[in-house]
Amino acid sequence: MAAKKTTEDLSALSYEQARDQLIDVVTRLEQGGATLEESLSLWERGEALAARCQEWLDGARERLSKAHGANPSGAVVGTTAADPREPADENDTDA
Repeated sequence: MAAKKTTEDLSALSYEQARDQLIDVVTRLEQGGATLEESLSLWERGEALAARCQEWLDGARERLSKAHGANPSGAVVGTTAADPREPADENDTDA
């Protein structure tokens, strides 16, 4: 993997690709032996890859919230039905 890849090529990466490349960068940094310049390039690449992964995770969180009818805080909105997990009201005469 070339350490000097541009930021533009990150936008085409899937989450899994970015994550795998980030793991590779971290492994190479942990092994040591790189020059200072190579280490700085790897670090910068790792930061960019981590940001790309975070973009994917934020997007996934937003999609899940929309799919579940929840706002970003996680509170359910737009429902009027009683929660089926709550016990029935003792004074309910419909039973």
